[in-house]
Amino acid sequence: MMRSPPPPITQQQQQQQQQHHSSYGNPYQSQGTAAGTGSGAHIHPAYGGFLNDQTAQMGFQVGKSAVIAGQEYMNENFNRYINVSALKHYFNVSNSYVLSKLLLVLFPWRHRPWSRKQALSPSGQEGYFLPPREDINSPDMYIPVMAFVTYILLSTLLAGLRGAFHPELLGLTATTAFAIVTIEILALKLGCYLLSISNESQLLDLVAYSGYKFVGIIVTIVVSEIFNRGRGTGGWVGWTLFAYTFLANAFFLLRSLKYVLLPENAMTDRNTFARSQRNRRTQFLFIYSYIIQLIFMWVLSRQDTSTGQPKKAVKG
Repeated sequence: MMRSPPPPITQQQQQQQQQHHSSYGNPYQSQGTAAGTGSGAHIHPAYGGFLNDQTAQMGFQVGKSAVIAGQEYMNENFNRYINVSALKHYFNVSNSYVLSKLLLVLFPWRHRPWSRKQALSPSGQEGYFLPPREDINSPDMYIPVMAFVTYILLSTLLAGLRGAFHPELLGLTATTAFAIVTIEILALKLGCYLLSISNESQLLDLVAYSGYKFVGIIVTIVVSEIFNRGRGTGGWVGWTLFAYTFLANAFFLLRSLKYVLLPENAMTDRNTFARSQRNRRTQFLFIYSYIIQLIFMWVLSRQDTSTGQPKKAVKG
């Protein structure tokens, strides 16, 4: 029996059938489509409601305000003790400066001149010292900090090569070095107070100069270890190197700190800078450059020997 063909299916009916079959094959598609409609097509309804909630927005604002207030509080209290903007000046160094400064610390005998370079401010009235990158006579804190860390790691490394390393050695070496630096800085601060040195930049200069002795100590330890074949800094080689590095460091400090403790503009003004005060500063400069540095450098150089010797086995 002949039948007439079915009526043609329109495009709208084809789309409806495709949606019906696809939803039948995936029962979760209709839910996902309903959830994906609107502006939050990629956000789950629960999370979208949470982000749009006014209470959540208020909590975000309160948390942001608390973080900003905490940062401002830390900056204010940290700057109360340490001027961060002034501290950045001492880390403005270059590779050529670091190399030249190391050579100057170890061989300061024929260096000229020792005065620091100055530049005028944009207004042309006040002058300021150039950063270490542009002036070799300018003190920096990059070399002292790196030398301090190198000294601690070098001492523990040599102890390990001798077979005498133990976990407490790293902490002991770091504690001893940090204690000596702290005592020296406190002594410098007391000296600045007694000598009426109130300029903050002068105190930072003294702190920077106190760390250059680690350069000579490192050279003494390394060269003595090579010539003494792992027996420490004793013997005539070790004592000779220690004497040279100590004298070089003392001469370097004596010449460099002269402008800090004995400024030329102050010496010409007798009303503000008395002769007795100048003599006290000269004595303090000599004691700090020779006596104090001799004690601290001897303790630090002998620290490697006293803590790094291997223990001898006891014969039964």
